[in-house]
Amino acid sequence: MNIIQIYKQFPTHKDCIKHLEKVKWHNEPICPYCNSKKFSPLPKESRYHCNNCNTTFSVTVQTIFHNTKCDLQKWFLAISLVLNAKKGISARQLARDIEVTKDTAWFMLMRIRKAFKEYGELLEGIIEVDETYVGGKNKNRHMDKRTEGGQGRGGEDKTPVVGTLQRDGKVKAQKVNDVSRKSLHAVVKQNVKEGSTVMTDEWRSYNGLCLLYGHQIVKHAMGEYVNGACHTNTLEGFWSLLKRGVIGQFHYVTPKHLNKYIDEFCFRYNERKNVDIFNLTIQKAVAI
Repeated sequence: MNIIQIYKQFPTHKDCIKHLEKVKWHNEPICPYCNSKKFSPLPKESRYHCNNCNTTFSVTVQTIFHNTKCDLQKWFLAISLVLNAKKGISARQLARDIEVTKDTAWFMLMRIRKAFKEYGELLEGIIEVDETYVGGKNKNRHMDKRTEGGQGRGGEDKTPVVGTLQRDGKVKAQKVNDVSRKSLHAVVKQNVKEGSTVMTDEWRSYNGLCLLYGHQIVKHAMGEYVNGACHTNTLEGFWSLLKRGVIGQFHYVTPKHLNKYIDEFCFRYNERKNVDIFNLTIQKAVAI
């Protein structure tokens, strides 16, 4: 769904409401507070009175659109713009595109990213596992703000992120406090089914994965990046998308909100071949 299709299919706020009611309720309103189907339509457009718990509600309650003052068509346009931006879209750019303030655009983006969170099944088969570091580069800092060992695992001011990717499947990623054995093993156990084949580099914290998985290693320090079918290049490609977004679009992401940005990139990567990704996003948005 591009913005032209959004305008054609949802030309008014009322059309957006009808679509949400169809997706969430199948056109049969249900009170979100007590799950009662006994209601009375109110004179105010698209609101209902629950005859069981005596509250009023609309289809936007308990969704990412709850209490919004913004026209729903702008929300749908924002979702479309985010889904079609391979490397993300900044709050300032979105604010210009849909004519809202920068703060409103940022709020909308964070709500949309909430809908991107996935709790899918464990990955299985051939799994690539790798870690990366998100943060500024020493060469871009003033001399008095540069840190020792600013690149790679030595970057003390960077946030470590660990990813697991199933070959020809989905990717999962999240920030971690450190890249110790305990942290990395916990992420793998949380996301990968036991017995799968796990491929990593030679970082010592991956030692011991062979107790639960078929563990294969590619030795990057020796200039080896592919050893037969063993490599982490697919996941490295995902890291490049994530970092291009952080560097080129957002410029800076705080560790507090980093996982939400990672969820956005994971969702867009996982559903890149899904021609119905917009409607999938709407379904997830009303199921929060």
